[in-house]
Amino acid sequence: MTLFNDRRDAGRQLAAMLGLDGNDSVVLGLSRGGVPVAFEVARMLGKPLDVFVVRKLGVPGQPEVAMGAIASGGGRAINSDIVAQLDMTDETIEEAIAEERDELARRQRMYRGWDTPAAVYGRHVILVDDGLATGASMRAALDGVRALDAGSVTIAVPVAARDTCAWFTQAADQLVCLETPEPFGGLGRWYRDFGQTSDDEVCRLLGQARAIRRSA
Repeated sequence: MTLFNDRRDAGRQLAAMLGLDGNDSVVLGLSRGGVPVAFEVARMLGKPLDVFVVRKLGVPGQPEVAMGAIASGGGRAINSDIVAQLDMTDETIEEAIAEERDELARRQRMYRGWDTPAAVYGRHVILVDDGLATGASMRAALDGVRALDAGSVTIAVPVAARDTCAWFTQAADQLVCLETPEPFGGLGRWYRDFGQTSDDEVCRLLGQARAIRRSA
């Protein structure tokens, strides 16, 4: 099993596996940890980069327990098992979504400023994250780009839990995953440096990616 040095290293390895294509592609990094990975993918493939904001939905009163996620474009993924176990009502779920939707919009403004989101309609979208555990965030992101009428979607991650990886093999047009270790045991164990990605780093990398595109 490969141990990645950090997210940037994982992105370079992932780009090498994806290879070059002639598609009208755009690379979308899931916020926040997916953006450093996606930056290297976009840089090495010569594709535009944007952030796709995802917010996990915590159970009311137990925010550490995720019941799903929402994403840009109106995407959502709800963990029906958690909802059933806690006997949660539709009203409770919608209240949690409304609260996180405000934060999602705030983060989009913070990351992008006045820049418009990258066009997705009819294009090949490469959705990138730093890995997949339960896959809730990526499910919401996939739902979001489908709602925006992406032409096709590749999900690209350095590492994923095997069962989660199998689900996305069926759900996406293409899945590229470098490693599916068993037992999985958490995403951070497969990186030497898995420090939290800051909002400042996301903004900096997006600006750097725009500068690279302008000078190309």
